Amino acid sequence: MRVAVLASGSGSNFGALASALQQPGSAAQLVHLVCNVPGAKVLERAAAAGVPATVVDHRSFSSREAFDARVAEVVRQTGADLVCLAGYLRLVTPAFLRAFPGRVINLHPALLPSFPGLHAVRQALDAGVRITGVTVHFVDEGTDTGPVIAQAAVPVLPDDDEASLGARVHAQEHLLYPRVVDAIARGSVQLHGRRVTLKEWI
Repeated sequence: MRVAVLASGSGSNFGALASALQQPGSAAQLVHLVCNVPGAKVLERAAAAGVPATVVDHRSFSSREAFDARVAEVVRQTGADLVCLAGYLRLVTPAFLRAFPGRVINLHPALLPSFPGLHAVRQALDAGVRITGVTVHFVDEGTDTGPVIAQAAVPVLPDDDEASLGARVHAQEHLLYPRVVDAIARGSVQLHGRRVTLKEWI
């Protein structure tokens, strides 16, 4: 399975995906990065990993739809079977999702449906929960509302702040996301409407 990643920032999850998918025997191949922020650190990570990258600056487009049309064109040209959002600070449009139906996934630093949107780690701390975590889900037209594929729990410790809790959440992201991509590539994940079935535990 050919995988394209959309990212905007430092690219730590891109790095985790690149490291895992470049291992011998991986069922998925990371073929391209699309970044919407010129100069973002993720571009350095892609170069170091030998992954081709394209910068599509969203500020150069008059609308979200026009920007997403260009991104979709780039992804189509790569022949990607799966699109992974990894720290991608853009809401994808319905037109983009229609271009890749059931083939766009995202990683969120909380146990959805709790704490969707931005600053999920801060939201968890403010809410006083004892457990938060990580969710990988299919992307739909809402904000972090797509069908859940897999989740990992992260305990919230009494002395946690946003930095300490965020570090443990990120560590789980780096483990879970590659496992989900590998499971999808091996045909172990099936989407039926809003229901996800797994042939094996991720």
